Amino acid sequence: MASPADCRYTKEHEWVRVEGDTAVVGITDYAQSQLGDVVFVELPATGAQVNQGKTFGVVESVKAASDLYAPLSGEVLEANSALQDAPELVNTEPFGGGWMLKLRASDLANELPRLMDGAGYDEYVKGLH
Repeated sequence: MASPADCRYTKEHEWVRVEGDTAVVGITDYAQSQLGDVVFVELPATGAQVNQGKTFGVVESVKAASDLYAPLSGEVLEANSALQDAPELVNTEPFGGGWMLKLRASDLANELPRLMDGAGYDEYVKGLH
C-alpha cells in the first residue's frame, strides 16, 4: 500500500497531515502491520506540549508495546477518544479513523521539511526488508 502523498513521515513510522493550522498525527499502515492487533493506546491530554522526535504516548498490541514519537512540536488540541473504546481503528483505518492527535504546530516551517514525503517513506520502508 502506497503511503498517502498528503502526509509527511518519520523514521519511527508516524505520519502527520497538515490541515490548515492543525496537524493530524497517527501511525502508518506499515507500523500497524508490524505491531499486529492493537489493544490499547495511551495518548496525552488536551493542552499537553509535545516535542518533535520525543515520545508522546504508547501503543500496545498483542505482540508488544511501542512508544509513539511526535512528528512535530506543538500543543495537543485533541486526542482521539474513539481509540479508548476501539483501539483496533489503528489497524483498520491507520490514515483515517485511527488518527491519534490533533496538534497546533509550534514550528511548522522548520520541522515539516525534516520529515519524509510519501515516496521517500515508501523507499525507506523497502530498505527495512
